[in-house]
Amino acid sequence: MTNLTKFKAACIQVNATNDMAANIAAAGKLTRDAVADGADFVLMPENVSMMEWGKDNITAKAMPESEHAALKAFRGLAQELRTWLHCGSLSVKLPDGKIANRTYVVTPEGNVAAKYDKIHMFDVDLGNGEKYVESATFSAGRQAVTVDLPWGRLGLSICYDLRFAHLYRHLAQAGAQFLTIPAAFTQRTGEAHWHVLQRARAIETGCFVFSPAQTGTHAGGRQTYGHALIVNPWGEVLADAGTAPGFISAVIDPAEVASARGRVPAISRDTAFAPAMTPAAAAQ
Repeated sequence: MTNLTKFKAACIQVNATNDMAANIAAAGKLTRDAVADGADFVLMPENVSMMEWGKDNITAKAMPESEHAALKAFRGLAQELRTWLHCGSLSVKLPDGKIANRTYVVTPEGNVAAKYDKIHMFDVDLGNGEKYVESATFSAGRQAVTVDLPWGRLGLSICYDLRFAHLYRHLAQAGAQFLTIPAAFTQRTGEAHWHVLQRARAIETGCFVFSPAQTGTHAGGRQTYGHALIVNPWGEVLADAGTAPGFISAVIDPAEVASARGRVPAISRDTAFAPAMTPAAAAQ
C-alpha cells in the first residue's frame, strides 16, 4: 500500500514520571499541540505513560489491555483529534501475569489498528553500576508487525530493537516505507550510538524513520538521552528535538522512499548466502 500524498508526522518528547495520570496529561497536551501545528500522524515514546523503577513497582502499576487507563485515554484522544496516533509503548499485564512492553497504533476513529510487543530485551551492563535486565520484568515479543496507514506501510519496533538490523530489513521487505522506533534510550548509550544507528536503519532500508523519545531524569535516577528524530530514506536528519520536552515535525513525501531505493537498491537485491566458514574449514 503506497499513497504518494505528502503528510506531516510529529514525534513527541517527554520526561515521564511514575505518575500515570500526569504522564497521560503531558502526552495529550503535546499531541494536541502537534495536531494544532498541522500534524496528520503523531507518535509517542516508549514508556510514555509510566517511567517506573524496579520490577515490583512496574508490575504493580502495569494494567491488562482491556483496563489500561493510558490506552483508553489515547484512543479517546485520537478520536477527539481525528488523527492517526502511535501510542509509544505501555506496560501491559498479560493473562499469565507477565508484562509486555507493547505499542499500539490507533486510527482517527479510536480503533486499534495494530499492536506490537518489544522483541529484544534491554539486558546490558554498561559499567560503573549501570545495569539493566529488562527480561527480568518483561516478556519478549515474537512477531514482527507492520500496519497500513493512509500514506503507506509502517514497521513497528521499540527502543533496543534499534540495534538489530535484521528486524528492519525484514520490515522493509514486508513492504514498510516508514519505521518507528519509540525509545527511552539511556544517556550514555544515546550519546555514543543514537544518531548513527537511526541514520543507519534509514539508509539500509530506504525508509523514513520516526523516533519519539524520553528525555531527562526519571524515577530511580535513570537518565534518558532525548533527541527524538525524524530521518529521511537517504539518512538525512529532518528534525531533532534536542533535550527539552516538546515535539518535532516534518512533511513526509512517500515518493522519497522509491527514489532512495532506486538509487541504492539494497532491499530488492539482498542475496541469501551460506554461513561463514570457520578458519579450519576454509583451510581444507
